[in-house]
Amino acid sequence: MPSSSLILIPPSEGKAPGGGGPPWTPGTMAVDLDHRRERVMAALRSAMRRNAAERGRLLGVKGEALAAATEANRSIATSPTMPAAERFTGVLYDALSLSTLAADARARADGSLLVLSGVFGLVAPSDPIPDHKLKMSVSIGRLGKLSTWWRDAVSAELAERAAGRTVWNLLPNEHAAAVALAGVAQTTVTFLEPGRDGQLVAVAHWNKLLKGSLVRHLLEQPGTAPDDLADWDHPEGFRLDPRRTVVDGSTTTLSLVRR
Repeated sequence: MPSSSLILIPPSEGKAPGGGGPPWTPGTMAVDLDHRRERVMAALRSAMRRNAAERGRLLGVKGEALAAATEANRSIATSPTMPAAERFTGVLYDALSLSTLAADARARADGSLLVLSGVFGLVAPSDPIPDHKLKMSVSIGRLGKLSTWWRDAVSAELAERAAGRTVWNLLPNEHAAAVALAGVAQTTVTFLEPGRDGQLVAVAHWNKLLKGSLVRHLLEQPGTAPDDLADWDHPEGFRLDPRRTVVDGSTTTLSLVRR
């Protein structure tokens, strides 16, 4: 039975290399988007035949990072896999720390947590995926801009899974552009802290860490409704300010303010 929450988060920029699982094959992921995944992987392998300058512009890296990303993308169809929860790294995933959750919360994650990926569309934590690098915001081959290309398929799958559940949309703009859930009630979260002039400003440089801790809380406390965050002390000292809650159509934006 699915969790009462559906939580949407972005992938990490960095990925853990290697893996001990067999190469990716259709039918191994929780959400069936395999035909589209195969098309993105084919376009990505083709793009890796371009010169270094063009590959660098596509992937947003250079030097040793470009060489590593190029090799990972060229071998994406044949390289070993590992669960997405282990593949994705970085501050959001460090704060979430799925491997340290209690067994029931780890199991819950596979029914409630979905990562929006430029290559794989929707990814559950236990889905086996290879090393790769590709942003959702780029245009690639005949597919065009990935956020646009994925939107209809991803939105249809999410709308089906959202029925009767609390949807926590914690996607940055780049990935939110691939989701169109008209009429589906969603909750987003903004973290605010005092700026130099004392006025509250949106947190930028450590937003991912703050979201990771929030996702961990949602997995540990199933059934958490937006209003329930009023009783939660974020580990970094943020508290919900109900006066700043904004409702715009079917989207509710909560503000957690640093004390």
